Amino acid sequence: MTRPSMLIAETPRLVLRHFDPSDTADLRPILADPDVMRFSVSGPLDASAVGTWLTRIADSYALYGFGHWAVVRRNDERLLGFCGLSMQTLDDGKQVEIGYRLAHDVWGHGYGTEAATAVRDYAFREVGLERLIAIIDPANVASLRIAAKLGMSHDRDTMYFGRQVHVFACRRDGAVGTKGQEP
Repeated sequence: MTRPSMLIAETPRLVLRHFDPSDTADLRPILADPDVMRFSVSGPLDASAVGTWLTRIADSYALYGFGHWAVVRRNDERLLGFCGLSMQTLDDGKQVEIGYRLAHDVWGHGYGTEAATAVRDYAFREVGLERLIAIIDPANVASLRIAAKLGMSHDRDTMYFGRQVHVFACRRDGAVGTKGQEP
């Protein structure tokens, strides 16, 4: 059961909450899956790297008040992956990115859009952000679709960890974002 202090958002099918150490075993196979991690700069994560990742997420909660959150399906309490916010440094400064990874077997059911919409709304309403970005590999068609559904528009192309990527952005007021605005 989700503790109220850990709850970030609820949707008709999902609960988004803080990760805790008990999530490690369920998260490992998701972040180790080469299909899930295909567009991640880190690639698939081994057990040790998942532990390090969870430590960084806890540090982000403490430092920024946000991070990646567990995406849990309501009807069976299954951990489906993560969706959340992370501080990124691009060529024009620090910005907050919305990102996610979901288990391969739940792709195509709308969970990514549902979770990302809840996180976008939380970022604007609760965190008070004015602008969000998404860093997307041009070949990641599913993420390009989700960005469009979130009301994001193409801001620019840039290099990110040695890869050419698209940067999409949206603003709290719905206007097309301007480059480089810090959070």
